[in-house]
Amino acid sequence: MRARSLVWRRPHGFTLIELLVAVGLLALMAGMSWRGLDGMTRAQTQMHQYSDDVMALQAGLGQWGADLDALASQPKTTNLDWDGRVLRILRQGTAQAGDGLMVVAWSRRVVDGVGQWLRWQSPPLRTRAELELAWQRAAQWAQSPGADDAQREVRVAALDQWQIYYFRNDAWSNPLSSAGVTGTEPAVANAPLPDGIRLVLTLAPGQAISGTLTRDWLRPGVGGGK
Repeated sequence: MRARSLVWRRPHGFTLIELLVAVGLLALMAGMSWRGLDGMTRAQTQMHQYSDDVMALQAGLGQWGADLDALASQPKTTNLDWDGRVLRILRQGTAQAGDGLMVVAWSRRVVDGVGQWLRWQSPPLRTRAELELAWQRAAQWAQSPGADDAQREVRVAALDQWQIYYFRNDAWSNPLSSAGVTGTEPAVANAPLPDGIRLVLTLAPGQAISGTLTRDWLRPGVGGGK
């Protein structure tokens, strides 16, 4: 009789070591994929934030120009005043406000630990008493706003500092030094308006736009309307 030869056959399936290696590779690939997705999400969030910052700043600068373009000329009244902290503007109202007068103020103040460029607007004004009260409230708002005034302010952009210059006598100068007054003295009613106003913003880092930004406004009609 022929003796049968015994042949050893490997059982089907994976060994424990092979399974452990496969699981390790899958975990590594999953970790790398998660990092990639997380990076894409962060980049997308950052892009949205930068886009929002740019749009807010553009809207703020547009509103700044619109406020100055609508500067009112009220007899025996201060229509424009810069005291070193806040720029107050007496402007014509909008159609939504009934086309009356309103006081608008621009200032920088630290809010929640961050310097912010802020805009404040009064309700529509109908009487001289309301106008005088709104003018005083605008100055008070720039220093320590009450709850009602805080609701009327709009945050425009994070701001380290800002400066205002007036264009008078064919030169740019500090409004206070050129007028020969201090920030604590009252503005003179019906004082001659400057031919132009220069806004210099030092934007805080970490935004879509940072560094120094300069914006010039020319009073309508100055220079033959050019």
